[in-house]
Amino acid sequence: MIIAPTPQGIAEACRLLREGQVIGMPTETVYGLAADAYQDNAVARIFEIKNRPTFNPLIIHVASSDDVEKFVEVPLKAQALMEAFWPGPLTLVLKRDKNCPISLLASGGLDTLAVRCPAHPIAGRLIREYGRPLAAPSANKSTGISPTSASDVELALGNIVPLILDGGRCEIGLESTILDLSEDNPILLRPGSILMESLNAIVGPVYSLKKDHGEQISVKAPGMMHRHYAPHRPLRLNASNCREGEALLGFGDAGSLPVTLNLSEMGNLVEAAANLFQMLRQLDKDSYKSIAVMPIPMEGLGIAINDRLQRAAALEEFLDPTLHGGDHDNNSH
Repeated sequence: MIIAPTPQGIAEACRLLREGQVIGMPTETVYGLAADAYQDNAVARIFEIKNRPTFNPLIIHVASSDDVEKFVEVPLKAQALMEAFWPGPLTLVLKRDKNCPISLLASGGLDTLAVRCPAHPIAGRLIREYGRPLAAPSANKSTGISPTSASDVELALGNIVPLILDGGRCEIGLESTILDLSEDNPILLRPGSILMESLNAIVGPVYSLKKDHGEQISVKAPGMMHRHYAPHRPLRLNASNCREGEALLGFGDAGSLPVTLNLSEMGNLVEAAANLFQMLRQLDKDSYKSIAVMPIPMEGLGIAINDRLQRAAALEEFLDPTLHGGDHDNNSH
């Protein structure tokens, strides 16, 4: 049930959270499937609803940076990033405090925790009034397209969740940047709207995730599974034509190509990022056999967009390290 974020709506959301139920919550990135981060059963319900691997950690949403020290160790680099980008679309992976009350299931049993302070006013108000942090991955089935409106959540989950707070369409429409600060060197685990250049300016060199010597990657944050954010139809990338039965997702000037939808006719990567999940969802219909996507530049937000598209098109289980730029020589991850 979609409800307005009135005082009564927020109070009802808090009541459901206290009971261990899971609700839909707007953020500036995508809608989240929120539960009390202290309650193991509530966190387990998230995994059940999403059909999500339990070793894939959840992001913990807090009301302010002041709350974080109750749960994790906060190095100077983390403090500087929080001052620069919080509230906002930056998730930090930090070492759990030994007395951290947050469910271990929410961090996949690891000694780290992914934390974020969302900028959306409704998310902030809900967390403050509830008085506890919320575990909140994207409000969709695992590997599905992330929702950018309350109606997307309702379409994906139906009445599985009892309440969805309506915060309008998400401003950014792309999941948060994830930076691992649990080791000596900052590691970019997932690109997003806060770019590597901006992170470099605050904390010095930021390195990129990769896979060394054939070893499997330790999944320390959401979105690190290779096949992720996927529509039900096959996805063909870097398309220069449109095959029979395909929907064509365009970018920029498509010339004479029969574009079905265009992420940004002007070739604007910010607009493309905001439209990505909504348009993939629109094209994921029975009338199309598959979806083709025109090339997206590997620069700025295009890196994050290509990251999502590569995961959506992937058959393997882990991410492709070649997607990420940066200095790989000094990165042991």
